[in-house]
Amino acid sequence: MRIVLSLLMGLVVLALAGAGALVYVIDYYDRDLPDYTGLANYDPPVTTRVYAGDGRLMAEFAAEKRVYVPYESIPRPVVAAFLAAEDKNFYEHRGIDPVGILRAVLTNVENLGSDRRPVGASTITQQVAKNMLLTNEVSVARKIKEAILAIRIERTFTKQRILELYLNEIFLGARSYGVAAAAMNYFNKALDELTIAEAAYLAALPKAPSNYHPERNREAALARRNWVIGRMLEDGQITPDEARAAREEPLITRRRDETEVVTAEYFSEEVRREIVKLYGEQALYEGGLSVRASVDPTLQAIATRALRGGLIDYDRRHGWRGPVTAMDNFDNWAKKLAAIPVPPGGEGWRLAVVLKDDEPGGVDIGLADGSRGRIPLAELRWARAVRDGDRLGPEIRKASDAIKLGDVILVEPVRKDDKGKDLPAGTFTLRQIPAVQGGLVALDPHTGRVLAMVGGFSPHMSVFNRATQALRQPGSAFKPFVYLAALDNGFTPSSLVMDAPFEYNPGYGQPIWRPNNFSHEFYGPTPLRAGIEKSRNVMTVRLAQHVGMDKIKALVERLGVVDNLQPFLPMSLGAGETTVLRMTAAYGILANGGKRITPTFIDRIQDRQGRTIFRHDNRPCDGCRDVAWHDGLEVPAVPDTREQVADPRTAYQMVSMLEGVVQRGTATRLASLGRPLAGKTGTTNDSVDAWFVGFSPDLVVGTYIGFDQPRSLGARETGGSAAVPVFRDVMEAALKDKPATPFRVPPGVRLVRVDPATGRLAEPGSRGIWEAFLPGTEPQPDQPVAVLDGTGQAGGAWSWQGDLPGDSYGMPYPDAPYGTVSAPPLMPPGATAAPPAATTQGTGGLY
Repeated sequence: MRIVLSLLMGLVVLALAGAGALVYVIDYYDRDLPDYTGLANYDPPVTTRVYAGDGRLMAEFAAEKRVYVPYESIPRPVVAAFLAAEDKNFYEHRGIDPVGILRAVLTNVENLGSDRRPVGASTITQQVAKNMLLTNEVSVARKIKEAILAIRIERTFTKQRILELYLNEIFLGARSYGVAAAAMNYFNKALDELTIAEAAYLAALPKAPSNYHPERNREAALARRNWVIGRMLEDGQITPDEARAAREEPLITRRRDETEVVTAEYFSEEVRREIVKLYGEQALYEGGLSVRASVDPTLQAIATRALRGGLIDYDRRHGWRGPVTAMDNFDNWAKKLAAIPVPPGGEGWRLAVVLKDDEPGGVDIGLADGSRGRIPLAELRWARAVRDGDRLGPEIRKASDAIKLGDVILVEPVRKDDKGKDLPAGTFTLRQIPAVQGGLVALDPHTGRVLAMVGGFSPHMSVFNRATQALRQPGSAFKPFVYLAALDNGFTPSSLVMDAPFEYNPGYGQPIWRPNNFSHEFYGPTPLRAGIEKSRNVMTVRLAQHVGMDKIKALVERLGVVDNLQPFLPMSLGAGETTVLRMTAAYGILANGGKRITPTFIDRIQDRQGRTIFRHDNRPCDGCRDVAWHDGLEVPAVPDTREQVADPRTAYQMVSMLEGVVQRGTATRLASLGRPLAGKTGTTNDSVDAWFVGFSPDLVVGTYIGFDQPRSLGARETGGSAAVPVFRDVMEAALKDKPATPFRVPPGVRLVRVDPATGRLAEPGSRGIWEAFLPGTEPQPDQPVAVLDGTGQAGGAWSWQGDLPGDSYGMPYPDAPYGTVSAPPLMPPGATAAPPAATTQGTGGLY
């Protein structure tokens, strides 16, 4: 009995000593344990991806490129495979697995003396502790720390959170961290596309990825994969039939596809700016956001090609500025050429050296790869020398008039000449990087979604975005807003306005402002429609004087054209500065019937958990969620919450008048497209900027062309010559194979046939157009048409005969105490039926 008691006492002492030793060990190693509580909010830096409207990748922004998949999105077969392979008792243990440890000890004892690698017993939780909090040091101390941390992690976090951390951080070979990256790198599949056999193979990798390489160690890889499948069957995760099929499935890996990327650098940069503005740079580069951009890749490619083509065409019209450089001799010319960098903006073109000049019909050139080509004389005729600014040198009659022997030039292959005839292989055209720049925006007028945007000739030349950042004067492209204000204040498209000399004296010794028409002629009483179609400056100023710049200011600010328009008369001709994006959006309001739209480059943003954190379209839709599709399902009604910022009737009147710009006005070269199109050209003083903003019923496109350091585009350059061709190329391609949809007429509009030259009702059999009027404002038979004369007041009917008067007289401008307006007499020579007494209205100020 005494012996038994002694043994019991000994056991108690040993137990107490062991417990004390355990407490000491835990206390000792606990002193420098890392803080595991940070795993609660652990969000590793994850790549933010921007996708185009068709789902293709457009851009990536990341501090570290990595894919992180939340537990809820990891397929159950993948989870089951890793649990079977790594920790079958994961849901039973509390961080360490005593049964697993005992099994590992017995197995290692049996394997003593053999070459087999010792078997471990680390749980998934221990692996999380090692991979995320400790080092890979092989030591007893690290194993003790690992066990302590695993127990504490289990007490703090859910099993799902631990599995999520493990499956996203585990290294699986092939430069793959996490199961999502491994699925792509081994099988070129997303996680939810993996078969059971493929999931089992990934689960076979954590212990030693290189030992189970699918090609170098194929037999070992298959054996390990099949072992995992067997464990899954034992655990009841798969059926015997599924296990049999999985074992018979061959192990076939697939190289990851090259990512197809939509190229839209200016658009991507605008998206980047928007995300930084919304959420900051850390969220952009580390947040793992999924961003769906509004860009239409097809339209974006069309817009890029059209603007680049327009800039090149303009540049060619203004001559050749010379070669990139020149070679002194042709020793190792190909090697020398390969060492010369392509200038920024020349991407997509090739450098070539002129090897033979004055050859009959062209020149022979050499390329950096040692090959040769030819530039025919027809492709050199544009390259006239630039002299004295805008003047061109003599015509090109032979190749040496343009380029010389040894010149290093930019070239591009061509297959057809300007008549569509096939050219021999190896034929090139001479290229030159344009000095001029421009911007283009295409958007949906109903939603404000920007479908395409180009900020310049090339982002490699400059990242400055001329579509969103460049403040430029829109010139006559601003006039529709003046005319819209007039329509809102009692005018009709047939109202007559006097096109006659006009003066404005700002006072304070400043020069008198005398606006002039582009033609430097005056045309007498002219309907509003003709004024906008022919872009009459003096009519517009006189109209602005009558309506009042305060009303025009309120309108354009409501439409978002500018934030703070200075209420001076010259602003009515587009002297204020704005951007292509703003102008295009404002024209979109006209096209959609006066509804406010907010331009956006982003449709939706989701965080790394897949939660939507931003949506451009925030309209409520009660029937849009949790609805299973079936035949006969009615599309839920979504309310139109857009603010009405312009009368839909006068907006349509303006659209109809702008349609006349295409049919009879300054943009008639668009009429050949045979589509319902409307828009307005814009050319600023001295042709510094050339604009065209136009639209079809469902697409608005705005573009401008000008130099970054403002200077004249040339005396003969206008919005019609420089910007309209770009718009035409975009619309021709964008509307191809689409029905010709007419502009939508809102309720409350009467269409009456009138003579567009006089505004009167069209005579039977005469050439007339359908004009839009508000009920009660349409012209009546034999009724005199009121004329807005030079005083700023709509008066009686003018009957104009003979020449326009050249004299004028000054009148006080009541709301502009420092200025006076001069205009023709109330009763010009040759006029009858003098108008009633006139009063002036409106605001004014210093120019």
